[in-house]
Amino acid sequence: MAALRSLRPAVGALTRNPILIVLVGLYGLVQLPQFALQQSRPLVAAAVSLGITGLLILFVPFFQGGIIALADEALSGRTGLDAFIAAGKSNYVSLLVAYLAVFAINLVFGFVAFLAGLLVVVFGGAGLLSGSPEMGLATLAIVAIVGLLFALVYLVVNFAIQFYAHAIVLDDADIIAGFKRSVGLVRRNLLSVLGYTAILIAGSVVIGGLSAGASMLLSPQPAALPLPETSLPLLVVAAVVYVVTIAVGGAFYAAYSVAFYRSISGAGIGGGASGVGNSATRL
Repeated sequence: MAALRSLRPAVGALTRNPILIVLVGLYGLVQLPQFALQQSRPLVAAAVSLGITGLLILFVPFFQGGIIALADEALSGRTGLDAFIAAGKSNYVSLLVAYLAVFAINLVFGFVAFLAGLLVVVFGGAGLLSGSPEMGLATLAIVAIVGLLFALVYLVVNFAIQFYAHAIVLDDADIIAGFKRSVGLVRRNLLSVLGYTAILIAGSVVIGGLSAGASMLLSPQPAALPLPETSLPLLVVAAVVYVVTIAVGGAFYAAYSVAFYRSISGAGIGGGASGVGNSATRL
């Protein structure tokens, strides 16, 4: 299966090119200030978090293009910072527009999910308070079913378009072609993509647990949780664990996703354009 075959090349790419881990680590390092401020200045931390989120929306497409191209070169040999910068610049506009489109889709789904939850509370509660529990329960059931169907559509859409950035960077596709190529590859390699997704989910549980534990130590501690008393050495260790976890996990995902994409697209490892030299205004 392509999902298993792609694991070894991904690990080899990281061992040959630790720059992947360093770059993703720097990306994770940017998020530390908001954790540090949460201990003493929660309002400032919220403002910093909002500002970082806004900056990341603009920076993510550049980073995404650069890291995909870097991982592609790393799979077949050695790579460097020049490839990261060149690919990030040349694919920025296309990835920015595509990223904003995906962001808007997720925003719409999120709003509808919130609205569905609100309807459950309003209509279900109204039915119970009116003395008609059957009507309230029926309303809850209908809204719940619609909500589940909507959540399923959301998952299927994101599952199908997950390789749009790879198509744009590695295959020089425009935005629409990138989404179409991702959907086509997922449809033709459904079992392999399911296996790939399962491996990512398993890895995310481990990495997410480590990073969540570290971030909890860096953030204000709820009294209900038996966490150790914070101290400077503990905060330093938590920060290191958080950054290293993000760095290794994110770098592995970059290399593994590119190796898997190459496998299901039939290009072979390092077999496509890295996005360097593409038009920066490609739409």
